[in-house]
Amino acid sequence: MQTLQVALGERSYPIHIGPGLLGQPDLLSPYIRGRQVMLVTNETVAPLYLNKVKASLSAFQVDTAVLPDGESYKTLDTVNLIFDQLLEKRHNRTTTLIALGGGVIGDMVGFAAATYQRGVDFIQIPTTLLSQVDSSVGGKTGVNHALGKNMIGAFHQPRCVLADTATLKSLPKRELSAGIAEVIKYGLICDQSFYAWLQMHTKDLLACDDTALGYAIKRSCLAKAEVVAEDEREGGIRAILNLGHTFGHAIETHEGYGNWLHGEAVAVGMLMAVDLSIRLGWLEAQELEVLQRLLVQAKLPVVSPSDMTPDDFLKHMAVDKKVVDGTLRLVLLDAIGKAKVTSDFHHDALIATLKSV
Repeated sequence: MQTLQVALGERSYPIHIGPGLLGQPDLLSPYIRGRQVMLVTNETVAPLYLNKVKASLSAFQVDTAVLPDGESYKTLDTVNLIFDQLLEKRHNRTTTLIALGGGVIGDMVGFAAATYQRGVDFIQIPTTLLSQVDSSVGGKTGVNHALGKNMIGAFHQPRCVLADTATLKSLPKRELSAGIAEVIKYGLICDQSFYAWLQMHTKDLLACDDTALGYAIKRSCLAKAEVVAEDEREGGIRAILNLGHTFGHAIETHEGYGNWLHGEAVAVGMLMAVDLSIRLGWLEAQELEVLQRLLVQAKLPVVSPSDMTPDDFLKHMAVDKKVVDGTLRLVLLDAIGKAKVTSDFHHDALIATLKSV
């Protein structure tokens, strides 16, 4: 097991990474302050891991909520199912919610924890690669709206994150690839040497090699923890973590939540960000081909949906959270490993990118 720390003063917390961590009570109990626990998962994960985690919490009153699975259920209506269980079982302000599942579960449970009785503790146990390297760390929680992804939410940090890499062996291949997209993102925004490593080891990640997975998750979490520690509420540098996300969220919203996986949409979004950076003269032209080759190797899409026009993209991007006073800002690259948030781009260049990719 490797342990990293997200340094946020009195709200600091550990990220435990390694195989076989589920079922170890000493990794969870120090972060549960009361006697009540609400363990929340979904219909896919529950048969695999619910009983194992529940058995490790025998010292507590454990209640469970099993939600439907899928991005299309990341809604306020589904979060209400968590509130129903909390209220029916009379959970008080000392309760701890535990999110067992992927990013959808983590985001909804975190949002429920942020708002139940104006805020209670929660713990993240991510079971997908995407959630282990990204969504479980940093305290962003929330749900989708028909007009925009993650537009309703709150910042609420977990008490700890438990990333059992053994759970990744049960992932569908498509979900594994979607997680690799977020791993690639960290190389692009702040870690050029890691980006080079990925070009040599993506096949190892697809094969669920324990050494490669552990290394990639650690490097990704280190990168995110450093950015979050510097800018917890995305007032500045933290926005670079959204490379490709403005384009990607537009795809997810337009195509219907769940039809494109988040990582798949982000993969195309990163290509668009690189393409636009090249058009603005900030990146060398060959970087687009390098990224395309890496995404293909990771079994990720490299073209946007055929039914989306530039106008479709612009309509959805107009409600992105990085829009300020009507001005669209994007995360672009000055170099591999050096990202920035900027509105300094020509509209014609953006349209050319949307048409090209």
